[in-house]
Amino acid sequence: MAFVLCASAHADELVVSAAASLTNAFKTIGTAYEQEHPGTKVLLNFGASDVLMQQIAKGAPADVFASADQKAMDKAVAEKVVDAATRQDFAANALVLIVPADSHFSPASLNDLTSADIKRIAYGDPASVPVGRYTQGALQAAGVWATVSAKGVLAANVRQSLDYVSRGEVDAGFVFATDAAIMPDRVRVALTVPTPTPVSYPVAVVEGTRHAADAKAFIQYVLSPAGQAMLAKYGFKPASAH
Repeated sequence: MAFVLCASAHADELVVSAAASLTNAFKTIGTAYEQEHPGTKVLLNFGASDVLMQQIAKGAPADVFASADQKAMDKAVAEKVVDAATRQDFAANALVLIVPADSHFSPASLNDLTSADIKRIAYGDPASVPVGRYTQGALQAAGVWATVSAKGVLAANVRQSLDYVSRGEVDAGFVFATDAAIMPDRVRVALTVPTPTPVSYPVAVVEGTRHAADAKAFIQYVLSPAGQAMLAKYGFKPASAH
């Protein structure tokens, strides 16, 4: 009997693996969801979307996967990490160029990043971090990728890029608008950057979850007026507002 009790103690845990940029918003949503679903404990795991997807593919426990771009979710579908039928977009964001709050650098365009005065620029690694892919696309479209990437300081996720700028370890960095908003006293938005691909966030139920009903209920909560209001509070836009 003791084993059964022990097993059931974990049966009500819902593991949500979500993009680093969702950290603050999903902590609030997770708490609210628990209040509406007594007995369910939401365990949150944050990181670069591709890294989370690979963790799940290798057997890490997860019931819900929320990505900061479509490409990471496309990979999750291709590798059968998620149930494709449950995939839905739930939020949109914007890419911004930030500088330390005390910086005198005020670029008029991305082309100003090619200046010899700007030596270190932080952004997520495009190989594994959605914000890095959005950044690469924007810089390529502006014709400055080769010059700017030569100054690149690669971050493991978007929050690391934010930290590099907030500590003045780089001259500028690329993050999402929602990340810049959590450190208004430490960083300044220098440019809102147009991206060739809209910044959109998909979510899906992890394939083979033993908590499918709860996972679907959590996604519905994120999409509900209450969940969307919490995302909006942290600066996210509705999924349709690209």
